[in-house]
Amino acid sequence: MAADLIVGLQWGDEGKGKIVDLVAKHYDIVVRSQGGHNAGHTVVIGDKKYALHLMPSGILNDNAINVIANGVVVSPAKIIEEMEKFGDMKGRLFISDKATMLLDYHAQIDQAKEKLRGKNAIGTTGRGIGPAYADKITRTALRIGDLLDIDNALEKLEDYFEMNKGYFEYLGINIPSLDDMRNELQGYQDKLGELITDTTKLLWDNIDKNILLEGAQATLLDIDHGTYPYVTSSNTIASGALTGSAIPPKQLKKVIGIAKAYLTRVGNGPFITEDFGKDGEYIREKGFEFGTTTGRPRRCGWFDAIAGKYAVTLNSCDEIALMKLDVLDGLKEVKVCVAYENEKGEQIDYFPTNLDGLKPVYKTFAGWDKSAGVTKFEELPKNAQEYILALEKLINCPIKYIATGAKRDETVIR
Repeated sequence: MAADLIVGLQWGDEGKGKIVDLVAKHYDIVVRSQGGHNAGHTVVIGDKKYALHLMPSGILNDNAINVIANGVVVSPAKIIEEMEKFGDMKGRLFISDKATMLLDYHAQIDQAKEKLRGKNAIGTTGRGIGPAYADKITRTALRIGDLLDIDNALEKLEDYFEMNKGYFEYLGINIPSLDDMRNELQGYQDKLGELITDTTKLLWDNIDKNILLEGAQATLLDIDHGTYPYVTSSNTIASGALTGSAIPPKQLKKVIGIAKAYLTRVGNGPFITEDFGKDGEYIREKGFEFGTTTGRPRRCGWFDAIAGKYAVTLNSCDEIALMKLDVLDGLKEVKVCVAYENEKGEQIDYFPTNLDGLKPVYKTFAGWDKSAGVTKFEELPKNAQEYILALEKLINCPIKYIATGAKRDETVIR
């Protein structure tokens, strides 16, 4: 067999966790390939709600092996905290020895830099993701595999702190003592040591099995292809998942893109279809649009078909899962951005590098009600059906899954 991939098509928070959970029963291995605990998936099973940050969503499938691969920046403290919710992880969770280790000082650097930026703050989660990736790129980071040799890890840390002492002083951050770091790392080794492995070999040895790659964040937050600099610190698109997992490109079989039936964004940055009126507030409240990781209110607006088609093309999507359709129930009309208008009054139908000064050109659809909980396409309200079929044409990709509620079984599968 080969690997399939689930990727977010917007600014994250699309509901990837639900779809991963829905389809995970068909896979032997679920792989997280990038990002860190700045990501959050909320999965609802029955009356239970699970908020996952580092743990692959396949952990909710008793038969799946879960892999945190080389492209992830892993906070040992946070993965240990999540593990405690699910019992014994031996044989169920494997962590790449190549994954970058994220420690507390990374979060302190992140928060101090955001404070110094003032009004130009990016709007990061303050979890230390960017500084950890920066250390990875400058080749000064510890890797998770360093937990297996703590003496050597401490030598690396001693050099790191000496090299960066001026930087830490400038940011007002105290350098931790090596004794404190030894105790911290030893605690991590005790709890994670037996889970650390060469996940490249693990995945290659099992390449004939059904593998699902689970993306974190989403396309418009990609470090290269998103709305820079208001992006995350990793490549969130399909090709980045291959780098972050060591799955060979020719082994990628299917790409499932995840998009909300509307659009949200957490943090700063351009958002052409943001709605500042009562409709935006309605969507926020009804959709409970508050960050899984931060609790911050999400900015809400209308579906952007220009950005959607850009993301579909960039990821070579084979099919789409459209999430939270039911949130739009009760609106008199629903809008979709079908073009951008620049300051000269010219319309453009592509997603440019610079979004400054662009305004949305909308197509308006009649609203609907009572899509919540529907599980068959033909039983959806007629106006909702027309909306879905129009989106398919605008983004040039079939919509296979339609979420009509948060629970696993509240899904239309076409």
